[in-house]
Amino acid sequence: METAVLVAPITALEFFLEDYLLKGEGPTLTVFSLQSHTKATASIAVLQHYRIHGVRPQHQDNQPHQNHEAEQEGGSSTTEPNLYDLVVFGGKGVRLVRLVTELRGGDRLRLEAPGPLIELHDWILDVRWLSHDSRALLGVALAHNNVVLLDPHEGNTLARCSCLDGCLLYSALLLVDKSWTHSVLVGGTVFNQLVLWRPDGREEVVEEAEGGDPERKAPVERRLLGHSGVIFSIHYLQEKGWLASASDDRSVRVWGVGALGGARQPCGDPAPACLMVLYGHQARVFSVRLSPRNVYSAGEDGCCLVWGWSRGRGNVVQTLKGHRAGGIRALAVSEGRDEDGTRARWVATGGADGGALTDLKFSGRGTPKVLCVVEDGGANWARSKILACTDQGSVYQGCCGDTGQWDLLWQGDPTYQSYCVMAVLTVGVKNTPRRAHLCAVGNLAGGIHVFAISRPGCGLSLRGEGKIHSLIWAEGRESHAGDLLASGSSGLVHRWRIEARAAGEDSGVVLVAEPRPPFVLPPCAKRWLTAAVRLRTGPLGALWVCGDRRGSLLLFRESRCRREKLIELILSSVDKPAKKNSETNCCDEEGRERPDEGEEKLVGHGDSPIQPLSVLFGVHGKQGVTSVCEHQDLLYSAGRDGCVRIFRIRPAPPPSVLGNQCDGLIGPEDDVGPLEVLRVQRACKGMEWLERVLILAPPEQHSEHSTAETLECDYEEDENQGRESRFVIAGFHGVHFMVWDPVKQERLLAVLCGGGHRSWSLWPPCGAVWPGYGALVFIKQGAVVASRPPREASISAGVASKTGARGLREGVHGKGIGSVCRLGRIGGPGDTGTDGGHWEVLVTGGEDTSMTVLALQPSSGAVLVLSVVTDHISNIRTVVSVLDPADARTEQHSLSALLVSAGGRAQMQCSRLLIGWDKKRREPYCQVIQVAGHRLDEQWEKRRNRHKTVKTDPETRYMSIAVVSSDSGAVVVALACSDGAIRVFSISEFKGHIDLLWESFYHQRCVLSVAACCLADPTGNRSRLLLSAATDGKIALWDVTTATSLSAGNLSDTSAPPAPCLTVPAHQSGVNSLAVWQERTEGGHLVTVASGGDDGQLTVSVVRVQYPEVKTDGTSVLSQKPQPPLLLLTLLSQSRVSLAHSAPLTALSLLCPGLLVSTSPDQRVRLWRVCGTGLRHAGALYSHVADAAGLAVWGGERGIGEQGGGGRGGEARADQGSAGCDGGNAIDHLVSLSAGCDGGEAGRPEGGWVVVCGQGLQLLRVVTSS
Repeated sequence: METAVLVAPITALEFFLEDYLLKGEGPTLTVFSLQSHTKATASIAVLQHYRIHGVRPQHQDNQPHQNHEAEQEGGSSTTEPNLYDLVVFGGKGVRLVRLVTELRGGDRLRLEAPGPLIELHDWILDVRWLSHDSRALLGVALAHNNVVLLDPHEGNTLARCSCLDGCLLYSALLLVDKSWTHSVLVGGTVFNQLVLWRPDGREEVVEEAEGGDPERKAPVERRLLGHSGVIFSIHYLQEKGWLASASDDRSVRVWGVGALGGARQPCGDPAPACLMVLYGHQARVFSVRLSPRNVYSAGEDGCCLVWGWSRGRGNVVQTLKGHRAGGIRALAVSEGRDEDGTRARWVATGGADGGALTDLKFSGRGTPKVLCVVEDGGANWARSKILACTDQGSVYQGCCGDTGQWDLLWQGDPTYQSYCVMAVLTVGVKNTPRRAHLCAVGNLAGGIHVFAISRPGCGLSLRGEGKIHSLIWAEGRESHAGDLLASGSSGLVHRWRIEARAAGEDSGVVLVAEPRPPFVLPPCAKRWLTAAVRLRTGPLGALWVCGDRRGSLLLFRESRCRREKLIELILSSVDKPAKKNSETNCCDEEGRERPDEGEEKLVGHGDSPIQPLSVLFGVHGKQGVTSVCEHQDLLYSAGRDGCVRIFRIRPAPPPSVLGNQCDGLIGPEDDVGPLEVLRVQRACKGMEWLERVLILAPPEQHSEHSTAETLECDYEEDENQGRESRFVIAGFHGVHFMVWDPVKQERLLAVLCGGGHRSWSLWPPCGAVWPGYGALVFIKQGAVVASRPPREASISAGVASKTGARGLREGVHGKGIGSVCRLGRIGGPGDTGTDGGHWEVLVTGGEDTSMTVLALQPSSGAVLVLSVVTDHISNIRTVVSVLDPADARTEQHSLSALLVSAGGRAQMQCSRLLIGWDKKRREPYCQVIQVAGHRLDEQWEKRRNRHKTVKTDPETRYMSIAVVSSDSGAVVVALACSDGAIRVFSISEFKGHIDLLWESFYHQRCVLSVAACCLADPTGNRSRLLLSAATDGKIALWDVTTATSLSAGNLSDTSAPPAPCLTVPAHQSGVNSLAVWQERTEGGHLVTVASGGDDGQLTVSVVRVQYPEVKTDGTSVLSQKPQPPLLLLTLLSQSRVSLAHSAPLTALSLLCPGLLVSTSPDQRVRLWRVCGTGLRHAGALYSHVADAAGLAVWGGERGIGEQGGGGRGGEARADQGSAGCDGGNAIDHLVSLSAGCDGGEAGRPEGGWVVVCGQGLQLLRVVTSS
């Protein structure tokens, strides 16, 4: 076995040469280039079965292999490579690594391991370079408070010195000046102390070590007290004489210790003092780094805090939060250079900054109530304008770059006082390159005033009905016009088309209003509009999707005229030229209609209101819809229920030809279907008030392809239509306004504003696409306040740009991965071969309640997060997929699978995953369609007085899932439940519903795992076996052929079997995982059941299955319609390996018939051969990701998810275990087996793939030989 892809905790980071970042992930060392675009340039597996905990480059002054040549005149440099030595350590291993760089731009890198792995007797905490007699040596600090001098080339220990205080260390910092005798060790002990001591020796210590025992004892010279928890990290700043320590007590302490090392006072000041105690983390602090101006700390809360000095006290000046839950394990801080040559500090962890707040000092009359930001001159913060409407009916204009300067634009009459609503839209001016900013203001009496900001005196006065609850602008078909929607309390939504025209030769703007027929909202308590978006325009009018205060989503069609007139207009438009002035039913500045004599009047306010074509009533709850936007033919809505809904207009079947009616021209207005919700995306915990969905701008495409390929990509640009885009969510989380990324699970922007129920606006103004940066302008206690946008230095120049954070690698889950399932292989034309750049698509479920769709590329080790689904309310323990029969092939460009996930709170979710291939980016993409969900207690939660009743089984968990059948129009799944039940459900994708067929409490204790097997007799009849195992160590085999039959379509006819056909004692404790396969014999089948338990034992049981016989005229034939008992089951034999693993066996899967894969928290992945004489161990691999939980396996070249004895057609091809496994580290060797899987040619290498998950993810390749 060998590692192909690894996703594990990053435990080491180190900057090098200001242009590269060294990363340790498991045993693998990776180099990232920080020039222009961060990308991995080289990688090597170094420490085998140890994790990398530190990387130490040799100082450039002592580099013996560095090769510099003087540059030629004219600036050209030599192409001779530079060689840099690094030492990598972790666990008990240390190894030399050589970094080879070429001077030609520094783009070409290579990592080499010139020496073997050196293993010591103790855990290594720190390693430092030092020189002696032109030799590079290593000083190594060990966990038992001792130091050794090591020759890394020979692997010999030259000297050893221990401390008299022989306590165990959690962390250590070895400081070396010029020689071994002047070194100082700072250790963080288990007794919450910092001890400083130095090796007691002379200059000739190395020579003395060759002839005798080099070990010495040294006393503790300084002891620093103050921490109340163990110390995880220590860092020293030599130029200041400061020492920083990070502790389990959530604090960071900075000590003044003076100069450490050297000949005079190696241990610094005799009386060191504590300078600062920094409290700011919400959990343990894992890492700390010092710089002359700041202190950097990172901890278990996933935050990196930047501390500044203020009168001797530390305060947080910046918070970097770019990781999911689980904490930051490594931190590196260095100096870098920006593109303009200025110094900039690099911090090796990404995040977002909320920034400081600035009072814009509103100086107008009255108190501002509503505000809007108007962008002027691109993404220019200093030139952007702010409009504020006050309680005196006045509209003022201010500038973001000039606080305190507010100009009065428009003063309304007394009807606009005390209450007003305002909306702003930017449009073009007709037949000119200029742009105009339109402002609309509404009042209590139904009055609406629209004016251009550049010419506020010439506006339009429009009329609504009653109190204007909302004003909404929508972009029109033409760039010089917009649609204004005004919603009153009666449920009518009045609409106007507002057009901006040039006023003569000057720069003025004249507005023209054209009334449109109103929309009518469904009857409800809160009957006004809160969001609207205009969609495409067809022959029968434009489509509108709106959201109201009741939480409903509505679809309207803007009928332009009667159907007969529409046909006439379509036919006449073929021959008639367009008129120069096609505007009709315009309004003058007083709002009076001004029809055009030359053309018939279109429908307006006098026509009957337009009823909705489709309504999703109350989908966002009673708090209402806050926004609706459209991107690439998909719709995104946000509400105050904490959810974003991705939906679409379901395509309707083509209209039927009506024969004599209308001569078959146009059918009735049914060319579009109803609204259909594809999936629901939840924000983070506590973020219930969502305000907007912001589509992320796609990443920049680098010109890596030829011109012909670029032209082909441009031609196929329309293929993105209907595909879900990456988006972020803006809303309120407590007292903060926050922008949340649901895929990365990170906070991109956070502003302390006081919470919701206030007017706000996000800069830069955007309808849907968000550039990835911004600032918030809001009203707080009558003041207009703005948050500082990123990059204050560039803001002073007028332009704000993106923050300097760069993502090195996307995270998968913030916590442990509990389950994994493989969907299949996908790739573009020519990419799906064995050696090509194909992608393996996996689905993982985690303890963070999210389900992630991943794509792994074995050839490069790349990991791509396709989608993150967060519809579970508790952890996800098991997932299983059901593939379509057409997708059961090796090479393909699309996948479709029905995915079922289950976990805590007795919740089960079903989704349809559509995996496609992006030809432009040459990578897969994913569309998630949620089918149905089910909870056992959902009926209880709908009761009115549920607080007066007892909730049954509140902590029931689904432990495992198995697909029983999928060939009857519905999918039947069985689940193992923690309340002692086996439950069988039917999932109907067509109805979008999950029904409970039956349940059995036979086990009377927690059921840990289930599996299914399908048997076919010679007559073609299928029988189905269900296997269940509980905490008592017994395996029950059930005949569920009739209990899962849905051919009649009547769910009430199914009933649970009274008892299992056979019970097999297999383990002394709980059975965590089952693997089943079968082979046909004369008169029946042999079913082999492999099981792994908490006792670490692997058991293989062979069961004979015989079909019942009936007598007919003295002959025995198989029953065509068997009656209970349906099947006869007999246990033939059992084989056991008592200590298959040294910890509970948590996952077991079948790679092919006769070849098993098992894993355990002992961090071993083992292969087992099942033969006639029993079980035989066939190979093992050390895994580096802890807490192994489950497996997913498949054959190398035989299609998708082959696990032996699997179902046919559309049945599941996925892991039946209860969870996934932990990922390991890259291994630089193979384990070959003596026998291959079935189906391969003789002598041809065969194999497969294994994915383990837990605290990480690892993809292993298994190579076998026939």
